[in-house]
Amino acid sequence: MIQRFKTSMMLLGIAASAFAKGAEQKPNVLFIMIDDYGWADVGYNGSKFYETPNIDRLASEGMVFTNGYAPAPISSPTRVSVLTGKYPARNGITDWIPGYQYGLNEKQLSKYKMIAPEMPLNMPLEEVIIPEAMKENGYSTYHIGKWHCAEDSLYYPQYQGYDVNIGGWLKGSPNGIKRSQGGKGAYFSPYRNPYLPDGPDGEYLTDRLGDEAIKLIDASKSKPFFMYLAFYAVHTPIEAKPEYVEYFKKKAHKMRLDEIQPFTKDLDWYKNADHKAWHWKERVVQSDAEYAALIYSMDENIGRVLDALKKKGLDKNTIVCLLSDNGGLSTAEGSPTCNFPLRAGKGWLYEGGIREPFLIKYPKVVEAGSVCHNPVIGVDFYPTILELAGLPLKPDQHVDGVSLVPFLKGDRTFDRGPIFWHYPHYGGKGDTPGGAIRMGDYKLIEFYEDNHVELYNLRTDISETHDLSKEKPEVAADLLKRLHDWRKACGAKMPKTNPNYKK
Repeated sequence: MIQRFKTSMMLLGIAASAFAKGAEQKPNVLFIMIDDYGWADVGYNGSKFYETPNIDRLASEGMVFTNGYAPAPISSPTRVSVLTGKYPARNGITDWIPGYQYGLNEKQLSKYKMIAPEMPLNMPLEEVIIPEAMKENGYSTYHIGKWHCAEDSLYYPQYQGYDVNIGGWLKGSPNGIKRSQGGKGAYFSPYRNPYLPDGPDGEYLTDRLGDEAIKLIDASKSKPFFMYLAFYAVHTPIEAKPEYVEYFKKKAHKMRLDEIQPFTKDLDWYKNADHKAWHWKERVVQSDAEYAALIYSMDENIGRVLDALKKKGLDKNTIVCLLSDNGGLSTAEGSPTCNFPLRAGKGWLYEGGIREPFLIKYPKVVEAGSVCHNPVIGVDFYPTILELAGLPLKPDQHVDGVSLVPFLKGDRTFDRGPIFWHYPHYGGKGDTPGGAIRMGDYKLIEFYEDNHVELYNLRTDISETHDLSKEKPEVAADLLKRLHDWRKACGAKMPKTNPNYKK
């Protein structure tokens, strides 16, 4: 009897051990979302002024998607689309919350040729977003940093599938944090954020987010986790640590960047366009020391979090994804960065507004230092993460996303299919309402104010300087029809002509 009991206990122990081992083998997920960070702002894409050793290291350890895109040229729609697996045109949130035209009176609206469609100001609770899908499968779920997927506090991360919400907040300013009253500013404590208790006076926000992420990693046990680390950086206000700013001022001087006029007199490719709203200047050189310092702190904390995973022995069993919500700010609000060789920046449907650093690392599947040149987009993360984690897909939820696992496994014959954009708004950056499609090497942009189109071959013309719409009318017509059919299928809402428009 005693022997039988011992045997039974031994078998139970083996089963428990096997179960624990299986649980440990389920991969963790770290999703890093950066704010307003441009494709050209990173070292591995050629920046000589900014320093991003840790993002560069992450790129060398995983797969770089050279044609990786945000679903929108602006914050909120990208964030909602990544989490839902649905394009902005389908989920309805097509502008930053609450939007550039929101709350304007008739006189203020009269300078716009078009009036944007109304949109929801909160990501619906009915959406089963990525953390909820992970939680259904035994994951702990953590949100750290910027949210900007809702205006109402009843739609914040803790009500959208996250066990822990640190910092996720919108009230106070467009980047989700209030400026200190008489203090150093939004990036320094006191933060006055109900979901991020103030640290010591002067504590730096980006460091604090790194600290919180590391604490959660250190406290993790056998249960796998999904961590969404959304830096407020590098969104305005451009505020950085003084010692880092001084370092980059000296670097700019040494590189003689301070001798270069940083802005164009006007946007040469834009000032003669019939569809312009205003004249804008564009930054033409990366030389802003404070912006460089803001990037450096963000990169530094990415490195600290990656090191924490390694120290805990989790690095080989963690899927790490990195994306920015839109391109670098180059044509407004101080224009702290330059996206060259890409055209324009945040708010625009040109490459500078939507092409992003786009990385995936998972040592068990992805070859270190691998590169994919196929066009992909942020809605693809949802099914990709689920498939990599061995979890059931949710095709009724991530209806627009396509799993990138074939690419990650080295299949270069896989065709992800065309990708689309719908931005029926003015973003305050000189941009105007429009839509776009990319299929293969070609990209077509439709401008809603006058319905004219532009066509570019991005393989030979990454800067979008040579409009091929007149030279290749058959290609333009085909892509335009596909774009219109897609909008119809998504139920996309269109802007309307403003009857009170005054030139």
